[in-house]
Amino acid sequence: MNSTPQLHQHLPSDEIDLFELFHAIWKQKRLVIGCTILAGLLGIGYAVLAPRVYQVSSVLRPAAINELDALNRSEVYKLPPADALAKVGAQLESYEARLGFFRANPALFEAFQRPGQSLEQSFEAFNRNAINLVLPDPKRPDALNNYVRLEMQYPKGIDGVAILNGFVDYTIALQREQVGADLKVIVNNRLNELKGKIDAARSNYETSKAAKIARLLEADKVKRARLRDELTALRLQLKMERNGQLAELDEAISIARSVGIKNPTVPAAMGEDAYRGSSQVMRTVVTNQKLPLYFMGTALLEAERKALQQRTNDDFTNTRVAEIGKELRMLDVNREVEVLNSRQNEDVFLQGVEPLWAEEARLRGLNIDMSALKLVTVDRQAQAPLNPIKPKGALIVALSVVGGLMLGLLLALTRHFVQLRRENGPFSGLDDRRLSRR
Repeated sequence: MNSTPQLHQHLPSDEIDLFELFHAIWKQKRLVIGCTILAGLLGIGYAVLAPRVYQVSSVLRPAAINELDALNRSEVYKLPPADALAKVGAQLESYEARLGFFRANPALFEAFQRPGQSLEQSFEAFNRNAINLVLPDPKRPDALNNYVRLEMQYPKGIDGVAILNGFVDYTIALQREQVGADLKVIVNNRLNELKGKIDAARSNYETSKAAKIARLLEADKVKRARLRDELTALRLQLKMERNGQLAELDEAISIARSVGIKNPTVPAAMGEDAYRGSSQVMRTVVTNQKLPLYFMGTALLEAERKALQQRTNDDFTNTRVAEIGKELRMLDVNREVEVLNSRQNEDVFLQGVEPLWAEEARLRGLNIDMSALKLVTVDRQAQAPLNPIKPKGALIVALSVVGGLMLGLLLALTRHFVQLRRENGPFSGLDDRRLSRR
């Protein structure tokens, strides 16, 4: 009867007595406090001895519209401020640009170079952990969200401010050179295109000029041949007419001799013997018929025949011969062809090239020196930080203290349960007996 309550006092229970646990922990408060203090000291030691890591950042924003106005008004290269910022951001993230800056400034990166490593391997260690590019949220397309931030983390002993600011300036200069090179290529391509068009117009003009000269000379040749043919035919005609006149004179002389007409006379004079006695007789002949040629008398006709027989050239008898000679003389030199061949500056006669010349002059007058071009605005340059970002001493000490406290509590509870098990012993038989009673 008296042993039953004592047995129940040692029976295990599924319920946890919090007061008993707190009492057990309180009994081991030295262990808990010791673990807490030890962990805190370790945290303080780590916070003191851990290498300091600093962070600097630089913020870039789009340049003002007037900074890129001259470039955009050239009508050759369009570069809005947002696109210029995007190009600079792409250069900041470019492996080639970072490696180029690393090679160009070895004095700034001596701390990153390790013995036995190549330049590219040392740069890879720097590039992997040091510089980080932060872009704006693409879900916020407002103007205030348009920026590029470049962050760099570096240990103590490295001039991170000089590295970051130098890298930003190097990248902007590199992109400026790229824009200048692109502009130069575009302008040269445009100039070559204009030159091709002007050369085509010049070639077309020379071909047209040669064709025109050939047509003019051919027309002159045809006209000259026709005039010479006409002159030959006309001279033959004149010769035939002269031969006809000679035959007609021979016939008239023969008739005049047969009728005894030596001097010029008229038919009415043939009967002048009837009027021989009257000295004051005036004869008037009215007729509409042409008198026969033999009435001119043999003396006159023979004189005319002799003149015709002695004639060696009949050209003067026809005015057309003189006109043909004049036209042939004028065809000796084609003044239009002469003027065409004597042109000194033939480019002024080209068709439709005035706009091309104007565009060429405009392109050659463009300022393709981009050394003063401002692509972006450095809204904030990197400044020397006041405090390191790593290690965070207060946070490390607080976490160490909390960890030490939790470790002390865990050790205290573990010791309590182990001690309790040793005092009570195994309860497997009692548990089987309780189950059978139930």
